[in-house]
Amino acid sequence: MDDSSFKASAVEVDAGADAPRRYAAFADLVDLAPAAAFIRDSDGRYLWANHAYAHLYGTVPEHVVGKYIEDFDAPADAGQFRALDQEILSRGTPVRHTLGYRRQDGSAGRAVGHRFPVRENAQTCVAGIYVDVTDHLRATVQRQEAEENLQALRDHSGLPCALLSANGRVVEASAAAAELFHLSLSDLVGRRAHTLLASEPDLDGLHRRWKGLIARRVRRVETSAVLVDARGLQRRAQLHLTTIGHSAARARHVWAVVTHQSLAHEAHPSLTAAQIRILSLLAEGSSNGDIATSLKLSRQTVDYHLSRLRHVLGAATRPALVARAYVLGILAPRAWPPRSATAAHPLSTV
Repeated sequence: MDDSSFKASAVEVDAGADAPRRYAAFADLVDLAPAAAFIRDSDGRYLWANHAYAHLYGTVPEHVVGKYIEDFDAPADAGQFRALDQEILSRGTPVRHTLGYRRQDGSAGRAVGHRFPVRENAQTCVAGIYVDVTDHLRATVQRQEAEENLQALRDHSGLPCALLSANGRVVEASAAAAELFHLSLSDLVGRRAHTLLASEPDLDGLHRRWKGLIARRVRRVETSAVLVDARGLQRRAQLHLTTIGHSAARARHVWAVVTHQSLAHEAHPSLTAAQIRILSLLAEGSSNGDIATSLKLSRQTVDYHLSRLRHVLGAATRPALVARAYVLGILAPRAWPPRSATAAHPLSTV
């Protein structure tokens, strides 16, 4: 409530008015309002209270009127409230302030509002109207604590993670994310996420799932993508994408967390599905003959593919090929039987 709204609702009635209650307009206005309101005389006796005020003490307005401050509040609180009343009576002007009080359940409460003088039966009385902000303040504190915990997790977990806007721009990022891309944190924040991705056949699928996240058709996606750092080096990363906030029709932000990453390497020609399958069978321990039989290829074709793989991946032996396939993120590091990283982490959604 601002000062202007307060002054519009608290109007002194002239002593010659016909209404039997000088504060009738005020009382009618706030009797059923959610804000707690009261009127007390200079002795601290209640002349009127609305339902919200009586509810603070677990009673009804009829049981408040005629009683004194001490009938409802502890001595320390009652003394504070009487002092505030006397301040209003002596100053003759409204006062806006925040006060603490003890709730009915014994917990501490906080309220904000106004006290102001009103005339009744030729005497000046004190009226007050307050909004209980205890739950709001508690929620604010809890939110601040959650944000601090999230920031600590982001900064100290060691996981590369970034908060992305709906249009794919980096809003926040961890130090580990900046290190992964060999960028300063200030250079990473504000960058468009697509500039950090290599052009790969599975990129179209990632774009489709991203649109599903923003449209709230799914809540999270587990997938993989090839990342490109500032030096042009690539690495395949397993990504966990999660929307945050569920009040809007469209997601406003998405947390992207890298849960696993391969060794950084120079870009190499894309491998065919057959070549990736050959690597999977090699990792499983299959011989050249087994591979030819499994893939229905000739031995000469298998030999050609192995020769090509040795050249592309820079590995001279079968064990070296398997090792390179894992460290470069071609094969999934936590899957058995061996299979491609993309197949092990399809664009799964929840």
